[in-house]
Amino acid sequence: MRWDNLGENPANPSTPADLSLFGADAVATRTFDTPEFRGVTFHEVRARSVLNRVPGASRMPFEWTVNPYRGCTHACVYCFARKSHAYLDLDTGLGFDSQIVVKVNAPELLARQLASARWQGAHIAVGTNVDCYQRAEGRYGLMPGILTALRDRANPFSILTKGTLILRDLELLTQAARVTEVGVSVSVGFTDRELWRTVEPGAPSPQSRLDTVRALVRNGIECGVLMAPVVPFLSDRPEQLRATVRAVAEAGASSVTPLVLHLRPGAREWFAEWLGRHHPGLVRRYERMYADGAYAPTWYQRRITRQVHEFATEFGIGPAGRGGTRRTAAPEEPEEPEEPDAAAAPEQLTFL
Repeated sequence: MRWDNLGENPANPSTPADLSLFGADAVATRTFDTPEFRGVTFHEVRARSVLNRVPGASRMPFEWTVNPYRGCTHACVYCFARKSHAYLDLDTGLGFDSQIVVKVNAPELLARQLASARWQGAHIAVGTNVDCYQRAEGRYGLMPGILTALRDRANPFSILTKGTLILRDLELLTQAARVTEVGVSVSVGFTDRELWRTVEPGAPSPQSRLDTVRALVRNGIECGVLMAPVVPFLSDRPEQLRATVRAVAEAGASSVTPLVLHLRPGAREWFAEWLGRHHPGLVRRYERMYADGAYAPTWYQRRITRQVHEFATEFGIGPAGRGGTRRTAAPEEPEEPEEPDAAAAPEQLTFL
């Protein structure tokens, strides 16, 4: 495992703090023989920095992020963050689902970084690379300390999650909302249970996530829904989109924002393998749709967005941007930069 890849670079002492994450001498590897963690390995690290600056070229509507974990037991086959595991020489398929990096000192480190005279109190997006409320959080409990640090400094923040465990921290969220801007978005791309069982096998069910939205709203926490991903040919029929938006509205969400499936390297190969096993008849259609890269054609994205917004208007909710959850619009780019030659020109991808 290439931990030194993420350590400080002695040849370049000007390396930004957000790239100097940890070194090989700060890693402890553990396994737990309990049903919920069987087959999962945790790599506990003491991070050198937990505040990550989003690359300037990113489309994200926020500049700073905090991600206490790498890898995710939600095991979503489409997860864009899979490639980040390759930076550690870890497998981007099953390895991403079962080799979880835990930044065990994240709460204390964040508190120290927020107290620095150099920190100007910018908005921080939490859990946008992998889910901060995945199952590992139930054991490690990093989020209460992170929320406490943000609350104590009245630092604005937002959270994106599929995890129902966020309800454990309702009191801290409520306290923080009294002193600063707090945005919460729950990711619910579709309500089809059969699709959920195969494409998001480790994540809470869509209904459980909608129940989480309902509970947050009932307790005074404004909550939007990131309708992500809309999966071409599997969850994009108008009646499917309408059913999802209706369920989101009934849960009390303040906004709904669609995001069509995108397939970056790492996720693309894993998703292609899944598609070939579960929906072989769709392989050629995906090859055509994603022939030009990681994103579906602009015309298709605009069509989905228009339809979702029409259904949102029908059910009395609006797109993100009209409510308090506007900053949690989409996942961020992977934490590590691409290799220079990969960034020099657009990449033509082969689906299979």
